[in-house]
Amino acid sequence: MAPPRSARNAAPAGPRSRSGPRGRTASNTAREAVAAALGSMPLHRDLLVEHLHALQDRHGALLPDHLVALADALRIAPVEVFEVATFYAHFDVLADGEAAPPPVTIRVCEGLPCTMAGAHRLVDALYAAPPGGARILAAPCMGACDAGPVCSAVQGGVDDGITAATPASVVAAWSDGVRAPTRAPPGSAPSMRVLDAARDDRLTRDAMLAALDASGLRGLGGAGFPAARKWRAVFAQPGPRHLVVNADEGEPGTFKDRWCLQHHLYRTLEGMLLAAHAIDAEACWIYLRDEYPEARHDLATAIVTLRQAGMALRPIHLRRGAGAYICGEETALLESLEGRRGYPRHKPPYPGEVGLFGRPTLIHNVETLWWLPEIFGAPDAAARFAAAGRRGQVGRRLVSLSGRVRNPGVHNAPAGITARELIEEFGGGMQTGHRLAAYLPGGASGGILPATMADLPLAFGSLDHLGCFVGSGGVVVLSDQDDLVEAVRNLVRFFRDESCGQCTPCRVGTQKAAGLLDAPHWDRALLTELAQAMADGSICGLGHAAMNPVLSLLRHFPAEVVP
Repeated sequence: MAPPRSARNAAPAGPRSRSGPRGRTASNTAREAVAAALGSMPLHRDLLVEHLHALQDRHGALLPDHLVALADALRIAPVEVFEVATFYAHFDVLADGEAAPPPVTIRVCEGLPCTMAGAHRLVDALYAAPPGGARILAAPCMGACDAGPVCSAVQGGVDDGITAATPASVVAAWSDGVRAPTRAPPGSAPSMRVLDAARDDRLTRDAMLAALDASGLRGLGGAGFPAARKWRAVFAQPGPRHLVVNADEGEPGTFKDRWCLQHHLYRTLEGMLLAAHAIDAEACWIYLRDEYPEARHDLATAIVTLRQAGMALRPIHLRRGAGAYICGEETALLESLEGRRGYPRHKPPYPGEVGLFGRPTLIHNVETLWWLPEIFGAPDAAARFAAAGRRGQVGRRLVSLSGRVRNPGVHNAPAGITARELIEEFGGGMQTGHRLAAYLPGGASGGILPATMADLPLAFGSLDHLGCFVGSGGVVVLSDQDDLVEAVRNLVRFFRDESCGQCTPCRVGTQKAAGLLDAPHWDRALLTELAQAMADGSICGLGHAAMNPVLSLLRHFPAEVVP
């Protein structure tokens, strides 16, 4: 029987009282598990990615109850924890009742240089017979393009890697699980005479800026912005200021920053401290890609050594990425450092004005900092550095050389060197039986040029009229035995998989492009239109440059090369 009209029209009752918070709540068991995994780690929101690493390292995956308990501990909404955990490729977020992955995960690099070295055959062999029942995953570039194919294995927070991998070497290494690699015991901090001179005012800020101007040093992460202008812009802003080291190189074909950290760690750190001193930074932040576990160990040890020696006069924070190429973009990196998804920010404002935690921030990649002790090390050092270029170009740079050359690796080469000179003078020539057919002048996003253009200078701005650029200095050499169409498909799949998904032109455009390239015949008009839409509408450089390999292949190679 319906209630009387007066009851139906009465004012609704007030809100019902709740016995607890809305939504899912954390169990005591989950709270205890989170506390045990985090140990003495502070409960700061910006440490969320580090917290997630600690949980996964301990439990092999991220459990929903643990994520809710972590949100409760941080006093944030669970959705904030879940959206961060599911954004990064190296986190395994389980559904309720879902079984954890096998204890060992083996990732095999499928970047272009590793693919050229046989990575697909390695993946197929491991899928067919995974050592010790390990989980086998194809993965993006791991930053060892000169020694492919490359793979890494992770178990319980221990990360080990193999270069020039074969099925037999992988089985031999990890059939019985993953053991921590042996590391050399830490030594004492070396002398940092240039930093000492800066602290004693024998090397003033004005002198450093003058030396940067004279050297012509640019940011060497890809954009090539003049370093001195960046320093002045940041120092002109009111403090406190931050210095951020971008050690998240993930561009296929680029591995120079890893080389700097492996072979000249303290030189790199001295460069960082010099830049921090020059802008009067409150703290230094190093964002290191997760694929570099050896560098992470060495950096952590070196930071402690510097503190104990009294050489680190400001806090140095080491932060670990989690498998997201997009975090190499400077504003996405800042988002990740603040404990969020690596979504690029709209600019302006620029990081030099509003950067980490809203403060003016100087961001440099590893190589840029690596050059500073040399440039500041003697009265004529800056001029000598500038004069080292060829064909009117200024300075030197570290070039990551990979592909069909006899001597791949990181080479200290003059700016303005040509690809042919690089191959012959530093790369030892082409591999036996291979003839130069094409090359990538600037990693995956820098486009592709034919061998007939191998005598052009590799320098900032020199290839712009060809739709290509040198970027971060990753040169990949292809021969007459390589399928250029398949190479382009590989590169576009990389951008599809690494798009952060924030903006529609990039998210949908990279997926559409990969599909179009798989067709037996390419629709040139549609591909060109799609590339323009992505370049016009994408927020950051990933969407702007993702189609460069396609456009340069269409532009610079004979029609019969393209289906």
